[in-house]
Amino acid sequence: MDARQFGTLTSRARRLAVPGRRRILGIAGPPGAGKSTLAAQLVAALGDSAVIVPMDGFHLAQAELNRLGRADRKGAPDTFDAPGYAALLARLRAPEPGVVVYAPAFDRALEEAVAGSVPVAPDVPLVITEGNYLLHDDAAWAPVRALVDEAWFLETDPVVRVRRLVDRHVRFGKERAYAERWVRDSDEVNARLVARGRDRADLVVPVSA
Repeated sequence: MDARQFGTLTSRARRLAVPGRRRILGIAGPPGAGKSTLAAQLVAALGDSAVIVPMDGFHLAQAELNRLGRADRKGAPDTFDAPGYAALLARLRAPEPGVVVYAPAFDRALEEAVAGSVPVAPDVPLVITEGNYLLHDDAAWAPVRALVDEAWFLETDPVVRVRRLVDRHVRFGKERAYAERWVRDSDEVNARLVARGRDRADLVVPVSA
């Protein structure tokens, strides 16, 4: 993403960050599209006016995935606590004076969600939430879109995405051959589901390598 494009997106996000009013910006897209990177860059640019609350904090624990027989599809829509995520977004939309809300985050080194990781003070005007399924309209995910004031969809070249994903899995300890199989058999299956929500976004953001 070049400086001009990022500047345009930052200006758009800043217009949402109105003091005294809580808004939620959602950044969606397939695995490896650059959602967490863009969210972090926006928060760095906006400073105390914004905070990131990642959807990945609602991953089911590995022990629960094992119990459900879904460990081999970790990252699929049914491997998250979607109602819990929607409930948190609803709570964030209506901040209570003096009450800090603590959101979970996902630790990639542990491959587990960690509760109470992200403090959201009531006077922060903009919450940026990012994840695969913000625009997914099946079952428990359907309420999420209405809880987000503005939604962006990141569109990245599939070859670039796959390379990023494999490299990320390797960086966090997986053998490259295993990482390539996981991306092919799991991440890319999820990517096709995520793509179905593209037209529900307010803005489609093309992301170059």
